[in-house]
Amino acid sequence: MEERPFSDISYAQFLNEEKLMGSRCKKCGALFLPPRSICTKCYGADMEWVEMKGKGKLVAFTCISVGPPFMIREGYDRAHPYCSGVAELEEGIKIVARIEGVDTTKPETIKIGTPLAVRYLHRGEADNMKTYLAFSA
Repeated sequence: MEERPFSDISYAQFLNEEKLMGSRCKKCGALFLPPRSICTKCYGADMEWVEMKGKGKLVAFTCISVGPPFMIREGYDRAHPYCSGVAELEEGIKIVARIEGVDTTKPETIKIGTPLAVRYLHRGEADNMKTYLAFSA
């Protein structure tokens, strides 16, 4: 794998390639997602890229009816809320992302512990394309 700096730009490039990449401290083994260049556990700076399996479970969520402009442009509003949640990955780390495949109009049906799998949402075209991290129930 090519060497990339541990930055938000590299993280976004990996998402565009449909790879969920984090960093691991070579000294103490701590994992970070999004990646960090310095370990917050032992303060080591010898990090390596590690690809996450992309499987986990839902540990927290909220359904949002009044979102930012880019979510409104995607069609989300009071009648069509979206779900944002915390996924705990099999590797033991947690990440916040959009949760797809749940009934956001009935949040009482969304259950903590629901199995999740990574999903990459591509928006825009050519140079304006962005990839957003999501998980599907």
